[in-house]
Amino acid sequence: MARMAARDDEERKYSAPALEKGLDVLELLATRGTPLTMSQIAAELNRSISELFRMVDALVHRGYVAHAASGDGFELTNKLFALGMARAPTKSLLEDALPEMRKLSHVIGQSCHLAVASDEQMVVVARIEAPGNQGFSVRVGYRRPLVESTSGLVLYAFQPESVRTEWRTRLAATTTQKAWKSFEERSAQARTQKYVKADSDVTRHIVDLSAPVMAVDGVAAALTCPYIETPFAIPVKDTIAAIRHTAAEISQKVSADENAATLR
Repeated sequence: MARMAARDDEERKYSAPALEKGLDVLELLATRGTPLTMSQIAAELNRSISELFRMVDALVHRGYVAHAASGDGFELTNKLFALGMARAPTKSLLEDALPEMRKLSHVIGQSCHLAVASDEQMVVVARIEAPGNQGFSVRVGYRRPLVESTSGLVLYAFQPESVRTEWRTRLAATTTQKAWKSFEERSAQARTQKYVKADSDVTRHIVDLSAPVMAVDGVAAALTCPYIETPFAIPVKDTIAAIRHTAAEISQKVSADENAATLR
């Protein structure tokens, strides 16, 4: 496997090999999303175990990597995620979104979550549990490829054409030609409908309903509900309307915050 996030060495004035080894490990674990043993990490990065042992040990010591709960391999902790959440743009987004998401969950009787783009993946940055004792939710920090998720489809579909063109170059290479064609077709349909409704390809009997949260320059996040029949659920049509309304409310807040920041 080619080293992740590789850059042209000839264009760089300085290098930090030890740091890059650590970043390679972190990016690999984030991309795989499942625990990897030391030998698997070494094989994926085309390095020796002895070359990586101290690096992984240091990442464990600093809390970025932990031994998997199963006892087999290593996995990322939430430390990097927490650092990312402390950044002003994401922090502001969550402050705007969470109160509206709580209202939405109460209205629709379902859980909902907020996802943003992170390179070629979407990552869940906030969630509100469904009311009552029944429901389905996605954990904060959950990642999936953009081209394989409903939230990812929304994050791509509602970007300005110039942004989609740039993303297309990167994303099309992550899947098959047939899958990409389908992704583009569903993207066009989403822009027409103003939302996405799709059967979950992860969990049976769940329908993903999602709408874009817009910022001044494009999509800030995808507001998604994994819809499942429960005693608290309202019809899908009404749920979609409620999600779109909430996404619009959050969009207004986000855009107002961005405009205010520009004027300061």
